[in-house]
Amino acid sequence: MPINTTSIAHIRLTVGDIDRSRQFYDSVFGWPVLVELPEQADAATREMLSFLFGGVIYDLGSALIGLRPVATDRFDEDRAGLDHLAFRVGSKDELDSAADHLDFLDIAHEPIKDIGPAYILEFRDPDNIALELTAPK
Repeated sequence: MPINTTSIAHIRLTVGDIDRSRQFYDSVFGWPVLVELPEQADAATREMLSFLFGGVIYDLGSALIGLRPVATDRFDEDRAGLDHLAFRVGSKDELDSAADHLDFLDIAHEPIKDIGPAYILEFRDPDNIALELTAPK
């Protein structure tokens, strides 16, 4: 019998530099932080939050996105594992606004593409992780 799931609970991305990645994800998405290791954490707090690896977990409401700063290489979607991570926005107008926001932040991106059933906007994070925003038609 197959396993019945209802949604994605969380995704954790492995990054090389937590400060660089935090600046990127905070400026692009502005997600609220659910939990992070405080800079001045005592030994007991560090032990309790060791699962963070010095990273951060954002709360998107329906799922969590974590950053784990232990990477020693750059992302490559042609290796086994993640191809890209896509986030849904509500409309093509929101996708247009997102492209403007990326331009304001000087983040390179592809033009918005019509892929038939939806529109997509592709860009990459500082570790080259492929990200996508998608809007329904």
